[in-house]
Amino acid sequence: MSRTSDRRRPARSSAAAQPFASLSPQRVLEAALRAGLEPDGRLLALNSYENRVYRLGGAQGFLVLKFYRPGRWSDAQILEEHAFTAELAEAELPVAAPIERGGKTLFHIEGFRFAAFPCLAGRAPELDAPGALERLGRTLARLHQVGARRPFERRPTVGIERLGREARRIVLGSPLLPEALRERYERLSGLLLERIEGVYAEIGPVSHVRLHGDCHLGNLLWGEQGPLFVDLDDCAMGPRIQDLWMLLSGGPAEQQAQWAQLHSGYAQFAEVDFRELRLIEPLRGLRMLHHAGWVCQRWADPAFPRAFPWFGEGRYWEGYLNDLAAQLPAIEEPPLLAY
Repeated sequence: MSRTSDRRRPARSSAAAQPFASLSPQRVLEAALRAGLEPDGRLLALNSYENRVYRLGGAQGFLVLKFYRPGRWSDAQILEEHAFTAELAEAELPVAAPIERGGKTLFHIEGFRFAAFPCLAGRAPELDAPGALERLGRTLARLHQVGARRPFERRPTVGIERLGREARRIVLGSPLLPEALRERYERLSGLLLERIEGVYAEIGPVSHVRLHGDCHLGNLLWGEQGPLFVDLDDCAMGPRIQDLWMLLSGGPAEQQAQWAQLHSGYAQFAEVDFRELRLIEPLRGLRMLHHAGWVCQRWADPAFPRAFPWFGEGRYWEGYLNDLAAQLPAIEEPPLLAY
C-alpha cells in the first residue's frame, strides 16, 4: 500500500478517538441505577453523533439519558447548560430540563458523564403550517429575553475563531481532504474568512445573549402547545440572529415570507438589531466551515463514517468547495431580509 493510502486512513484505535467504545447497554443501565433512576430494562439508542443518547424505561415512564462526549465540555460548562435550561423551564419555556437526583444534575460513572431528561412527546415541526413560524418566533424571543438576563461565564461564543479559523485548521490537517484539492480549499476558506471578518468589522459590535446555539429543525419537536426545545448541548453566547436564520429555507421570496412571519412573532416580545441581518450569510459560511471541521475531527468515531459515508470521497469535497465558492458572493450581497 502506498504512503498516500496510509495517510488517507485515519487511525481509529485510541480511546480518545472512540470515547464511547466501552459504553455498553449494561453500563448505561448501571449508570441509571447509580443515579437513582430505577430503570426497568427498556433501553433504546437514539440518533445522536456528538454524544450518546438513550431512551430509558422506568416505573414513572420514559426518560432520556445523554452521555456527554468526553473532553468536549468541562463539568462547569455542562452545569451552565443545565442551569440555563432550568432557568428557561422556570420561565415556562418549553424545554427538557435536566432531572435532579440528590441535588445533582450531572452524574459520573467510570469516565463517563451523563444527565437525565424528561422524554417529551412531540412530532417533527411543520413550519409551513399556518401560524407555526409566528409561534416559534414568539417562543425564541422569550428564550432570548431570559438569555439576556446575564452572560454565560464558561460556555463558548458564536464567532469567527471557533467556528471558522479553528475548523479550517482541522480540515487542513486532516488526511480526509484530498491532496489534489488542498490548495483550492486553503484559498477558498481563506477568502471566505476574510469576507466574513470584513462584514463583522463593517457592522461593528452587536449585543450577545445566551442562545440555544444550534436551533435547526433536528433540535425541535412540536407539541400541542407549539415548539419544544429538546437539546441545548450547543448553547452559547452570540447574536440573536444565530437562533433565527437556520429556520429559513428555500429561495429569496420564500425566505422573505418566512422571515415576515418569524419576525412578526418575535417582535411581540423582543427585537433583533437590524444590523444582525447582515450576519446571516457570514454565519451560514461559518457553519459550512465548522461542519467540515467537525466531521474531520470526529471521523475516527465509528458513528461518523456510518452517518457520512460520502465524506471521504473526492466528489464530496469537489461539491463542498463549489458551495464555498458560491457563498463568497452571497456574503457581499445586501441583507435579503428586511422589516
